[in-house]
Amino acid sequence: MDAFYVSVELRRRPELRGKPVVVGGDGPRGVVAAASYEARRFGVHSALASSIAKRRCPHAVFLPGDHAHYSEVSREVRDVFERYTPLVEPLSLDEAFLDVSGSIELLGDGPTIARALRAAIRDELQLGCSVGVAPNKFLAKLASVDAKPRASRDGIERGPGVVEIVAGEERAYLEPLPVERLWGVGPATLAKLNRIGIYTVADLTTVGAPALAASLGQSQARHLTELAVGHDDRPVEPDQAIKSISHEETYAEDLATIEELRTEVVRMSDAVARRLRRQKIGARTVALKLRFTDGFRTITRQTTTPEPIDQASIIAELLIPLLEPIDPTPGIRLVGVSGSNLGPVHQQLSFDDLAGAEPGTRESTVDEIRDRFGAEAIGPASAVRNGKLRTVRPGAQQWGPNQTPPE
Repeated sequence: MDAFYVSVELRRRPELRGKPVVVGGDGPRGVVAAASYEARRFGVHSALASSIAKRRCPHAVFLPGDHAHYSEVSREVRDVFERYTPLVEPLSLDEAFLDVSGSIELLGDGPTIARALRAAIRDELQLGCSVGVAPNKFLAKLASVDAKPRASRDGIERGPGVVEIVAGEERAYLEPLPVERLWGVGPATLAKLNRIGIYTVADLTTVGAPALAASLGQSQARHLTELAVGHDDRPVEPDQAIKSISHEETYAEDLATIEELRTEVVRMSDAVARRLRRQKIGARTVALKLRFTDGFRTITRQTTTPEPIDQASIIAELLIPLLEPIDPTPGIRLVGVSGSNLGPVHQQLSFDDLAGAEPGTRESTVDEIRDRFGAEAIGPASAVRNGKLRTVRPGAQQWGPNQTPPE
């Protein structure tokens, strides 16, 4: 999808079309989630610190993210995808792989399907998307990037919308590209490649395997060598299992006491537990993540249980002791809780059992109250501030706090 979060917001705020618009946290610790192409002309892009974005484009309009709404629209987009093939593998809310090989006889070749899909999304949802058509996932991803609009100081170039890489022409397409376009080439790997004279994909194909392995290690060298010639045999997987569930929050003001951290761990544990129950799974491994303000140092601590758990009280009881050896006085800007090593939940002993209730009764009752009356209806007492329950909404805080956080 093209500038997905911004494009969704512009449907609600059409008066902002043609202006530089940024979605994300607008506070000192905020991060850009998405930028309109008008904002990108000034060097604003996703993952950029909002403070830098404001310096580069002082007249940009900042809008808070609405993750719940973006999820709804993403489902509408996926409904369109599934008219063309049932083999849809979402990568995120705004990106997916589609295997249309079984639809070609009925709907036409890859570019024909791509153009029809773009037209349906434009006409029905008033959104733009760019499509790459290729023999495999890696090449299709590259082609979709090349299909997108381009923004520069000189203006906005629309982009072709659909780019196809034809089977047999993979190397001709790949070799002129800078080597950082290959998956897995980040700044550290790029520096290693540059040191041995590799700047383009063509350069990489001419370097001997021993030299490449000596610089990168056998596994990564083999991975990049395969990609450099267009090899990628991974299938499109429409029903991938969830691997982890997490919540984290960046705070406008540092947390500096263990008591504050305990309160946030309880809040996050409650949110993670609710999502686990919605998925009808539990987590054997629960983890705590803390990011300090000094140098953005991040630490993680985790513990594993014999059986999967989905109760907030148990998750919090496991994680809170992990706080004891930690000194928070330098200031902590982010707290996160996650559950992984997932599996079906068996009956487990909880406080409900001590009171003679069925296992899980308390949690299911809380879930029913929230489903009926909203997330603010019930929650941990420690999460109440100024008479209001501070809830955790999926994705609502992933781009940092806003300039004026809610009370």
